[in-house]
Amino acid sequence: MGEDLWRLSAAAQARAVRGGEVSAAELVESHLERIRKVNPEVNAVTRLLAERAREAAGRTDRRRAAGEVLGPLEGVPFTVKETTAVEGVPTTFGTPRFRDLVAPADAPPVARLRAAGAIPIGHSNMPTLVLAGMHTRSELFGDTVNPWDRGRTPGGSSGGDAVAVATGMAALGLGNDSGGSVRVPAQFCGVAGLKPTVGRFPADHRAFGPDDPGPASQLLVTDGPFARHVGDLRLAYEVLAGTDPRDPRAVPVPAYGEPLPGPVKVAVVADPGGHGVHPTVRAAVATAADALRDAGYDVREVPDVPRLDEALDAYHRITVTEFAPTWPAVRGLLGRGGDRFIGFVMERTPPASADEFMRLMGTWLNIRRSWAEFLDEYPLLLGPSFTEPPVEPGLESRDRAGRDRVGSAMRLCTVTSFVGVPGVAVPTGTADGLPSGVQIVGRAFREDLCLAAAEAVEQRLGVLTPIDPIPRVRAD
Repeated sequence: MGEDLWRLSAAAQARAVRGGEVSAAELVESHLERIRKVNPEVNAVTRLLAERAREAAGRTDRRRAAGEVLGPLEGVPFTVKETTAVEGVPTTFGTPRFRDLVAPADAPPVARLRAAGAIPIGHSNMPTLVLAGMHTRSELFGDTVNPWDRGRTPGGSSGGDAVAVATGMAALGLGNDSGGSVRVPAQFCGVAGLKPTVGRFPADHRAFGPDDPGPASQLLVTDGPFARHVGDLRLAYEVLAGTDPRDPRAVPVPAYGEPLPGPVKVAVVADPGGHGVHPTVRAAVATAADALRDAGYDVREVPDVPRLDEALDAYHRITVTEFAPTWPAVRGLLGRGGDRFIGFVMERTPPASADEFMRLMGTWLNIRRSWAEFLDEYPLLLGPSFTEPPVEPGLESRDRAGRDRVGSAMRLCTVTSFVGVPGVAVPTGTADGLPSGVQIVGRAFREDLCLAAAEAVEQRLGVLTPIDPIPRVRAD
């Protein structure tokens, strides 16, 4: 099949291993060689699990030789964000304080991918503690580079996985998203990404001990995969969905719902809230809308999404109130300047009183109801993940104006995380040498509708990656 096995889709890699066309060992070595060549340029993989991956590949090849039934992702290498536990490996959160925080067991999504035959090949970079900004830079591992343009951020907080997938160092990446942390780096790096419905994938977000987080962390953070092809996202989705006793939030909803009658209606909102959108992003939304029309969808421009500004305000009030008691201790772990991104919000948004917090929880439910009614009329929503092209690294932490600009640009991601609905980011092409893309949002637990629509866009507009990163300019 040639030497560049890493170029294949995850589905093609797994088929080749199951069919005996290549060994899992050959597939892993192809990716390890790609990492050796590319990672020094982009700094996306933080801890390489080479020997563990080779051992897992050997077990796969022995099972195939014995005639055992292999899984749907057999032999496929994947990266795991530094927030997410891989058994026997430190889960550092990008801070020196946790460099030796060895995980006693795989997190549920890692365990599910392993059970399907996939092989973790490395941890991936993120902003320190997820909190230091949208740019993927950690105190422990430094900056991750956007492979399309070294002067633009790869996004975050799951930027390491997006870069690893975009450059062919892994076929799949496992990140998480509480307001755009999968969808924004997917748009910035030219790959596909899925943020599932809250409760679709089991997870364990107890970061530093036996205690579970508060309601905002429980209901906003979802694990989500990256891939170069939407079909690979679908494979990962089918593997990750389901229940697990470690997560009572996960619900046994079928992965595929009933077909909808007639052409599926798609609402199009290029400028959510009317706060402005860059022309290239507006053009990406229009291009995706045309692709969906060509695929037979009933695509309609609508005035706006429900209650966007009210939802953004409630999101920030709830998260700040939950986070405020720990902020004095946490900010010391973020390193020089790492506290600015959250600090700007904390300065502007005072924590709510107990009475105010209870009212905010009611507002949260009420906004979710408004969105459920909107998505009852329009089962899908097409819009931007980020209303600008990829921005410069650290813009969000430079000053309050930069923080406001970034927060506004990712507003549709924030609001759809707040209401708990799924979204798939899919590329639409390039503009001025940078990837462009959109997200397709759907009803709760109808990831299947989002994936089908994203696949229709991909079939008409093509796949952008894998790519070779722009090399450093070195002095003679």
